[in-house]
Amino acid sequence: MTRLVLPSDLGDGHPGDGVRPAGPMPDLHALPGVGPLVDGYNGLLDWLERHFTLRRRLPGDAPRTPVNLVDFSYDWRLSCRYNAERLGERVEEELGRWRASASARAEARVVFVCHSMGGLVTRQYVELGGGAEVTRRVITLGTPYRGSLDALLYLVNGLRPGIGPLRLDLARFARSLPSLHQLTPDYACLEGGGRSVESLRYAREVTGLPGVDEALLKDAAQFHSALRESRTAAAYGVEYLPVSGVLQPTPTTARTGGDGRLSPLLTIGDADEGGDGRVPRLSSAHLTGVRRPAYTPWEQHGSLQNNPAVRWALWGWLTPELPVHRGPEDYAAARPLGVRAPEVLAVGEAAEVEVSVPRDVPGHDELALALSVDDGPERSLWNRGDGRYTAPLTGLAPGAHRLRVGARHAPEASVTALTLVMEHAGEEGTEDE
Repeated sequence: MTRLVLPSDLGDGHPGDGVRPAGPMPDLHALPGVGPLVDGYNGLLDWLERHFTLRRRLPGDAPRTPVNLVDFSYDWRLSCRYNAERLGERVEEELGRWRASASARAEARVVFVCHSMGGLVTRQYVELGGGAEVTRRVITLGTPYRGSLDALLYLVNGLRPGIGPLRLDLARFARSLPSLHQLTPDYACLEGGGRSVESLRYAREVTGLPGVDEALLKDAAQFHSALRESRTAAAYGVEYLPVSGVLQPTPTTARTGGDGRLSPLLTIGDADEGGDGRVPRLSSAHLTGVRRPAYTPWEQHGSLQNNPAVRWALWGWLTPELPVHRGPEDYAAARPLGVRAPEVLAVGEAAEVEVSVPRDVPGHDELALALSVDDGPERSLWNRGDGRYTAPLTGLAPGAHRLRVGARHAPEASVTALTLVMEHAGEEGTEDE
C-alpha cells in the first residue's frame, strides 16, 4: 500500500497516479480498514429503473444516448471538493443532453440519491459548486454531515488494531487521505475533564493526537464550516431529505488513554443517541435548515440503500402517488432492533450476533427472532431475557457475508449486518503505523 500513500501537499487535487473510479460497487464489498462493508448499489439502481420512468445507459448504447438515471462514481481517497467538481462536470454533461433530447425536458432538474460520503460531495456541489439552480431534491442515506468518530479512530489508533492473525495494515495510506480527515467529527467528541457534554473537546482543539495531519484536520473544519454557513440551496428552494439509521450501537465520543489511543464510547454526555453503527444520528440528521431527519429506519450504515422501509420512503419522495395504501396497522408487529455483529473475523474464529430491543417497547422480551446468512435458511436467536437475543456465528467461509435479523412475520423491520471473513495472513512483517 506504500505506493498509494498520497502526497502531503495534495490539497483538493489529484495525485496523477492513474487511479480512476470504474463504477459503483455492484454488490456486497469491503475495503478492510479503510471503509465500512457496503451492501452494493446494483440492487438500488435496478429497483429505481423498475419502478419509475428511469433508464440507464446500457452497454450497447452510444456514449451520447440521453438517459435520466445516472450513477456517479468518485475517487473516495480524495477531497470532497475535488469530487464535487467532477460531479458538477458530470451533471452538466448528462443534464444538458437530457434537456436537449425533447422540448418537454427543457426545464428538467436533478434529484440526487446519495449514500454516506456521497452526500457530502453532493452538498459541496449544490451549496458551493453552482449545483443549486439545477437541483430539485437531495436524498441522503447515512451521510455524516457532522462527521463520524470511526474516521478519527482510524487516524489515531491505526486500522484494524488487535485483529491478531489478520495482519493487513493500511494506517500510513489512510492517514494520507484528505477524505478521511473530512469525515472526522465536526462536533466536540473527546472527553476533557469530565463526562458532561460541556467538557467535550473538538479533535482540532487537541494538539498532539497521533496519526492526525493537523493541516488536513484544520482544512476539514473549514470544509464543514463553509457548508454550514451556506444558504445557497435554500435560496433556490432545494429540498434536503436526510435518512438516519437508528438504534444501532454507534461510536459517538471517545476517551483518550495514557498511550494516546482513543477508546470509543457509545454515549455523548450521558445520552446514547445511537445511529447506524457507523454514523451517529446527531451527524446524519444534523443539517442546517432541516429540523429533523426525513426518515429514521432501524438499519445499519452499509445496508441503508437496500432496506425495505427506506425503499418505501423513496417511493413516496419520488412519485406523486403511492400505489397502494399501507397504514400503521401494517407495521404493528414490527419492533425496533439494534444489531451488533463483528465486522471482521478470522476463519474459524468464534463470534456471535447480539440483538437488543429497547425496554420501553411492548413485548421487547418475548420476540421470536431469526437470523439468516446470505439469504440462506433462518435459524432462531436465543432469548436471553430483558430484550437481549443472541445467535452463534460459526462456519463462515472466507469472503463477505450478509446477515439479516428480524421477525418472520415482519420482514420490513429486518436489520442487515455485514461481516467480512478473512484467511490468516503469513507471518511476514507489516508496515509500521
